Amino acid sequence: MRHSRPTQRVLFLCKYNRSRSATAERLFCKRPDLEVRSAGTNEDALVRVNQRMLDWADVVFTMDSTQQRALQHMFPSHPGLKKLVCLEIPDDFAFLHPELVKLLKERVTPHLAHPRRAPPSE
Repeated sequence: MRHSRPTQRVLFLCKYNRSRSATAERLFCKRPDLEVRSAGTNEDALVRVNQRMLDWADVVFTMDSTQQRALQHMFPSHPGLKKLVCLEIPDDFAFLHPELVKLLKERVTPHLAHPRRAPPSE
């Protein structure tokens, strides 16, 4: 019987879900140990964050403190607010900009559960 690997559910948030969070989703969705979604906090976001997303996520990465404040205003007593990690990445980058990719890898990876390695075969 095969056991599925446990996955960590990761939500990336920025203001509009066009550059920073969309890049993060594209970058980390390739990892088999992660389920990844992204959204924005603004009404004009491509995908706007909602309560179900916060319920779903094991960890919520915000790109800067603006998203943290927006979430606290939108969902003041939601338990998901305890899962926030602010990456302190300014809104200065285009989608998939190399410097943005570098910052995301450096700042997100330490907060992710490391995939379990298969035991050595005998």
